[in-house]
Amino acid sequence: MVSAINEWYTFNAGTIDRKTCNKIKKHGSNWIDAKVNVKKEISKEERVLGCESEWKESNLLRVSDVSWITEQWIYDLVWPFMAEANEMAGWKYHIKAALSSQITRYRKGGFYSFHADGNGDHLSVIHSPGNEFIHGYVRKLSMSIILNDNFEGGAFEFASYGREECTITPVEAGAGSIIIFPSSMEHRVAPVTKGTRYSLVTWFVGPPFV
Repeated sequence: MVSAINEWYTFNAGTIDRKTCNKIKKHGSNWIDAKVNVKKEISKEERVLGCESEWKESNLLRVSDVSWITEQWIYDLVWPFMAEANEMAGWKYHIKAALSSQITRYRKGGFYSFHADGNGDHLSVIHSPGNEFIHGYVRKLSMSIILNDNFEGGAFEFASYGREECTITPVEAGAGSIIIFPSSMEHRVAPVTKGTRYSLVTWFVGPPFV
């Protein structure tokens, strides 16, 4: 079963079977402490020519660790779900490729504060001249697959705004659920209060929005 609520699209728990979820989890290795890249104020020149200044890292907004996976079978697994959501939700974004997938591990006390994965504008393009599949593109759609359910807390939540008020909406998601949404949407992972939460995150890219 699937559901579309406001601007995100979900495939219900069990869409990805537990055997596959466990297989993905086992690929987690060489874990590194996740840090958020914080950009300094954009200069007038950067607004015209694009942003290439250095970022600085901060771990105040996020407590988790990550492992990267580039196996082809992962792309084969996630791409059809992205394509279906992109069509059925009515976004119909021009998607050209996917970035490396990230296995994310949130232990007790781990969290990720509200953030957006990308803006889709020309200031957000990826500068990677050696990789023709992603160079010059931007994050347009984000996907999070929940890999387990033996934890407490760690809810995936969206923030939406209206009439000067912020509404926080949790997404009902269990092991094997898939959450897909425009990368510009504000979202977070609430603190894990018990156990360890695992997820697979993939970003889908294409040309900047005109």
